[in-house]
Amino acid sequence: MKSIKYWSMLMLFFIASSATLLAQDGFGSFQEAMTGVRPFYGNSGPGNVNWINEGTAYSFTERGENGAQLIKTHDNKSGEEELIFSTEGLKVPSSEDPFSYVSFQWSDDSKFLLFQTNFRPVWRRSGISDYYYYSIEDKTLALVAKDAQTAELSPNGKMVGYERGGNLFVFNLAEKKETQLTDDAEDGFYNGRFGWAYEEEFGLAQAWEWSHDSEYIAFWQSDEREVPIYQMTDYQGTHKEYVKLPYPQVGDTNPTVKIGVINVSANSKEWMQVPLNDGYIPRIYWTAEEAKLAVMQMNRAQTEMRIYMADANTGKANMILEETSDAWIDVFDFFAGIMHYAFFPKDSKEFFWITDKDGYAHLYRYDYNGKLMNQVTTGDWEVVYVHAVDSKKKKIYYTSTEDSPLERQLYVVGFNGKGKKKLTEQKGRHNIDMAPEANYYIDRYSNTQTPTKVDLRDASGKLVVQLEDNKEVVDAVKDAQFVKPELSSFTNSSDDQIDIAIYKPVGFDANTKYPMVVDIYGGPGAQSVYNQWSVNAWHQYLVNNGYVVIQVNNRGGGGYGREFEKVVYKNLGHAEAQDFADAAKHMVSLGYVDADKIAIRGHSYGGYMSSFTILNHPDVFKVSIVGAPVTDWRLYDSIYAERYMGLKEDNEEGYINSSSTTYAKNLEGHMFIAHSTMDENVHVQNTFQLVKGLIDAGKDHDLKIFPPGAHGVAYNYPSYLLLMNNYINYLDRYLK
Repeated sequence: MKSIKYWSMLMLFFIASSATLLAQDGFGSFQEAMTGVRPFYGNSGPGNVNWINEGTAYSFTERGENGAQLIKTHDNKSGEEELIFSTEGLKVPSSEDPFSYVSFQWSDDSKFLLFQTNFRPVWRRSGISDYYYYSIEDKTLALVAKDAQTAELSPNGKMVGYERGGNLFVFNLAEKKETQLTDDAEDGFYNGRFGWAYEEEFGLAQAWEWSHDSEYIAFWQSDEREVPIYQMTDYQGTHKEYVKLPYPQVGDTNPTVKIGVINVSANSKEWMQVPLNDGYIPRIYWTAEEAKLAVMQMNRAQTEMRIYMADANTGKANMILEETSDAWIDVFDFFAGIMHYAFFPKDSKEFFWITDKDGYAHLYRYDYNGKLMNQVTTGDWEVVYVHAVDSKKKKIYYTSTEDSPLERQLYVVGFNGKGKKKLTEQKGRHNIDMAPEANYYIDRYSNTQTPTKVDLRDASGKLVVQLEDNKEVVDAVKDAQFVKPELSSFTNSSDDQIDIAIYKPVGFDANTKYPMVVDIYGGPGAQSVYNQWSVNAWHQYLVNNGYVVIQVNNRGGGGYGREFEKVVYKNLGHAEAQDFADAAKHMVSLGYVDADKIAIRGHSYGGYMSSFTILNHPDVFKVSIVGAPVTDWRLYDSIYAERYMGLKEDNEEGYINSSSTTYAKNLEGHMFIAHSTMDENVHVQNTFQLVKGLIDAGKDHDLKIFPPGAHGVAYNYPSYLLLMNNYINYLDRYLK
């Protein structure tokens, strides 16, 4: 969509021109690299897309000339665009403060908007906000919920449900009346809200759901009063203040949950009779049957999954499906932004479940008794994302790795598994945003040689209009020292094919020996290398300053099947580290990497792997840059760690062998560690235990502590620049 205003075009031209000049001469600093790569990102098409009018149109957001927030609509057939909301001149009701918003929701009839404003973050996905209701026709704005953690319009558009202070409420829009639905919240005990662990590790911030007919609200009641408390401080002020966080480590008492259903009109409540059994309830789904709720339960080890059908009026629940595994069972994909692997169409009494039980992640179709009707997809490839389930035409639209694990392509198939058709044609990674009605979709796609293109297409894959071609990026790259990744592969020491991306230095000479940085993440289910357009200031700085950079799709990662991914079960670190070491050796064998000048760098799980790898392969890596690392999985949260390592009593030796601290005595090269004392995710305790292990072994190292900063370590722009320059100086000191 090309609707950028004239002044914005001038600004982009200035940035692009100056940045390209910088790129032509190389990057003298990391700050120059961040500025210099901006023109190469390009535009990603319409922002904040919401499908409206039964999928025949979508809304998108822009900024006005004076910075006003604009919401426009695009009619898919006519191509006409209309401005339907602007914050220009708009005040917060009953004040003189300018109105602005963080996000918004449409009512199902596309006549009203619910705005989220005044956001105050709590954890990664959650925060406290005020919510306002806006009429498109009357252009009226009214407060409906203040200081609520989550809020949502009812499907019939007559109410807003919300959670505030651990209790649930509804606001009747016609009567302008609030009704409290629960009243027993207290510290560590919530209705319709998750604690840190559930939110972080099961991916949802909203712990309640409207029924399709707006008659019921199903919710999690969470009790974490017996969960051990973790305290953290940034050490500011005279007397330091502590943030206290219920955080279950491996083997600790977990939060307990149960599922309640509220009949909204009667303001009555029933508890669903689903046994928790020291496990989890990660998902609930309203079904196509009136007052019927599907509840998913897992054991603590997350190797068993059960689906119950529960009656909202009586609470009676019957188990209809059970699956067991010799490793963990996935219920969502954090890295791909996929919140659900189960799908319950609201107008068809059947459901679909993605599981890798045949060796690859595929779709299976069940009736409401749990009877398998058919396997929908099959093959040595993975279903990655379900974009729409069209019950009327009995078709499912999904993205898969069928062409290549490095690509994502869109397919459609019948419920019965027949009539499969590939809808996307261009090689690369396709990011699909499809209308729930499955009549149109926006396709954002690229590959290593082609910047992002954005198309609007109909359900058959026919192009309606190209929204963005990013020709400006193509032109900018021609005259710049911009390095594109080369996709390659090698066979590791276990005879697995490992895909890698190679960034060669500017002015590459095959007869020169270069230092190399292996830039990694490496966690279960993650994937680093794709056939996609890649713009990364860190990588571009390094290649402009004489480094080879590689990324690796190591074992344990997603996209390659069950055996490839779950080989790391109960033994984290070892297969991944071996793949990183093998990748480094492979690069040395090509003749242009100096075997004595190889570094590994990562953050979070990547920090774990950068420390674990240099300690287990000291003959390969000379430098390790370690950001916010887990160093012992017994110190991490129970939901994540036990998912991949098993219960502590069943795998004590595995936990010891997967700890970086266990191998501290092996350090021969140079290790730089950065962590924040306010990291609520990976506690600084991890770093301090590794540091003690190094000290005990007489091993020198370099440590940088940021008192504030959360899990990202850096907490503002200057601190981010400082952190990255620390990394750069460390590499230059020991590899050049």
